[in-house]
Amino acid sequence: MADYYEVLGVDRTASEDEIKKAYRKMSRKYHPDIAGTEYEDKFKEVNSAYEVLSDPQKRRMYDQGVDPNDPQASAAGGFDMGDVFSQFFGGGFGADAQGPIPRTQPGRDVLAGVDIDLKTAIFGGTVHTQLHTFGLCQECGGSGAQKGTSPVTCPVCQGRGYAQKVVRTLLGQMMSQAPCERCEGHGTIIENPCPQCLGHGRSRIKRDVGINIPAGVADGSRLRLNSQGEVGEGGGAAGDLYIDISIKPDKRYTRSGQDLHCWISIPMTWAVLGHAVDLDTFDGPRQIQVPAGSQPDDEVTLKGLGVSKLGNKEERGDIVVHVLVQIPTKLDDRERDLIEDFAKSHDSDAREIPQKSKPTAAGAKKGIFDKLKDIFN
Repeated sequence: MADYYEVLGVDRTASEDEIKKAYRKMSRKYHPDIAGTEYEDKFKEVNSAYEVLSDPQKRRMYDQGVDPNDPQASAAGGFDMGDVFSQFFGGGFGADAQGPIPRTQPGRDVLAGVDIDLKTAIFGGTVHTQLHTFGLCQECGGSGAQKGTSPVTCPVCQGRGYAQKVVRTLLGQMMSQAPCERCEGHGTIIENPCPQCLGHGRSRIKRDVGINIPAGVADGSRLRLNSQGEVGEGGGAAGDLYIDISIKPDKRYTRSGQDLHCWISIPMTWAVLGHAVDLDTFDGPRQIQVPAGSQPDDEVTLKGLGVSKLGNKEERGDIVVHVLVQIPTKLDDRERDLIEDFAKSHDSDAREIPQKSKPTAAGAKKGIFDKLKDIFN
């Protein structure tokens, strides 16, 4: 027999409120829409545990060693020890200990996703998404009854939510009780259901939800919005809404933690002589100075113009600009003469190129593909 107390993570002396809180926590944790379909069996186990421990009669049976969810246990007699004590002592173990089933039930959690651009991830902002889910019925306000009417007491069970009947057992005739078939255990009947929700107190709606995106949020993050999920039966409290964040690729920048990386391609002459370059940043245009004598894949850093630290807009990373040098592939005769004259005066000592198995630490440089690999890792 499964240990339902262990499934919900509560003590055997736990109160109804403690069991309910534990159930909401565990059902959110293992809900297939949130945890994944591989937790579907675990989610069913949590619901089975709550079904037993939230019902006083079933909980008594379980504490006495009988699992109410076991079909064989149900068929073995159709009664619990409370029925026996009730017959002889007429007290707290009997039918009076069970009440009607509430119509109001807590709503389920909802999982949704939104795509944001890199700028929103850097500075934060508000985005909107459309949800198709259960919301409170506006016609009846969650009561389930037509406007101007209300549920009435069940004439069969007189509001108790259960009915008693005599069953024959090995010990003789015993009184047994079960949910009232007329009112389905609620103790009341909705004679005039609301035409909009048909007595459920909730209806399918489409609603716009505004989501506050924190500055510095990472791709794949999950946000939680309390009580923004599905409204429960009978207008019960809404579950929570979970939002998965996906950051769309940016054409200009690649993100690495709090830093932004971009690559600029400059003419060979700019790398040799140095040059000012205008850069488009998320804070507006900025100018950087490519130093004279820059080598391929040298870096120029703009401090404090990167991604915000999560929860602190004032602390930001950097923009790292990687320099790509364009080498001419076609030269006319005049250009070739100029390059050859430059080579005669500048590269006369380059006839013998030293060969090494490994660059020195000071001269070691990573290629563009190595640096790209580092960034994406």
